[in-house]
Amino acid sequence: MDTQPSLKKNIAISTLYQILLIILPIVTAPYIARVLGPDQSGVYDYTTSIMTYFAMFAALGTASYGVREIARVRDDAAMRSKLFWEIELMTVMTSSVCIVVWFIFIALTPQYKTIYLVLTMGLLSTMFDISWFFAGMEQFKYTVTKNAACKLIGVILMFLFVKKQEDLLLYVIIIISSTMIGNLSMWLYVPRFVEKVDFRTFTFRKHFHETLIYFVPTVATSVYTVLDRTLIGVITNNKAENGCYHYAMQIVNMMKALTFSSLNMVLGSRLSFLFAEKKYDEIKEKIADSTNYILFMGLGICFGMIGVAKRFVPVFLGAGYDRVVTMLILMSPIVIIIGISNCLGSQYYTPAGYRKLSARYIIIGAVVNFLLNLVLIPKFWGYGAIVASLIAEGAITILYLKNCNGYLRVSTIIKDSWKKLIAGLIMLIVIKVLDVIISSDIAALFVEVAVGFTVYLTVVTLLRDSFMTDLVMGKILKRKR
Repeated sequence: MDTQPSLKKNIAISTLYQILLIILPIVTAPYIARVLGPDQSGVYDYTTSIMTYFAMFAALGTASYGVREIARVRDDAAMRSKLFWEIELMTVMTSSVCIVVWFIFIALTPQYKTIYLVLTMGLLSTMFDISWFFAGMEQFKYTVTKNAACKLIGVILMFLFVKKQEDLLLYVIIIISSTMIGNLSMWLYVPRFVEKVDFRTFTFRKHFHETLIYFVPTVATSVYTVLDRTLIGVITNNKAENGCYHYAMQIVNMMKALTFSSLNMVLGSRLSFLFAEKKYDEIKEKIADSTNYILFMGLGICFGMIGVAKRFVPVFLGAGYDRVVTMLILMSPIVIIIGISNCLGSQYYTPAGYRKLSARYIIIGAVVNFLLNLVLIPKFWGYGAIVASLIAEGAITILYLKNCNGYLRVSTIIKDSWKKLIAGLIMLIVIKVLDVIISSDIAALFVEVAVGFTVYLTVVTLLRDSFMTDLVMGKILKRKR
């Protein structure tokens, strides 16, 4: 087995998968938004937000913890095999407890019982999700191929069978079962990397303690990734508002995937390995390059989204989603803010073993977000939840930067971003001019995206921005020669 997986190959595989995750909602969201409508979409968003809490408790912090632990011992077959079974069996135990509590919750809940029963498959998916193991081994092809195939099949089934608003339950079944089957399929490859172990040597106490450290920030993060959806449903009692917020978040999540998800997923496990090898200069270089890429993508997407939101939403989602326009404009800076904090979290705090420290900052952000949600959602509904998230995420990013021991400096971010900022502003002005000239929404959208991208790339190149001169031309292109 290749003990030193190709970083470029893994980034390519991961990026292709993230692109697929972006393309699929682009294909399905316009159809589902029109078929189900804002109300039924809101029911889906609200019920899945409830299930997510149980899934978090089922997984504890095994996703991040498992990646780090496996990455540190990936070349030791006996040790990684023992770790795999200890962590996975612990997840089975915690998931079993959560499933029991989940059924009690369903029995006591008067509304959406059938949907909740179907969502039980989501908890089973968590129980058998071993993507953390393959991520730690840097063997992303085993997680990507099967998951991609299952998602594509799910999309086909969605178009074949979801035809009207009353098909919400069928939609939930297709979405949740495709995820579960994808997770189960990864088990086919376990024998290639895991040896027989003596179950009598297993210990769970250490893992339980460590996963709790990883779990705390997961719960805290849920305050501004899941709880806002629940609070919108409870406070506003408006299913359509949940539906609008759901699609705004879905669009932003696509942009986040394009900006940094694939990069951090791959580099997180590689940097855990580099920290174990004490290659600190290489770590700093990779974090700097990652941040430069995130700023390039993030600023372009931020200004681009502000520019095209008014044309994009009616073309993409159809009628009834007018509030999504303002939601997208408000949300646009979050791609940059989360991009930087996610980079430091995935590439410094977790690989370096400072997860407990990062948890403190995330908890601070969660408290800020929760309090602001209680104040802003009753008055501003979904808009208030977005403002609360922006402030909370900004606070976390500031704390991360202040305490990262120089692995990323504010001065570096300023130096690498000001030219991209100018390019983004010029792009936005050009898009707004085109917005006045072109009357057709569809024509305007295609022209604005194409021209906006060209303008942004051209200005960045003419200004000799560090992303183009140092990273693309200086490192990537030279390696290909």
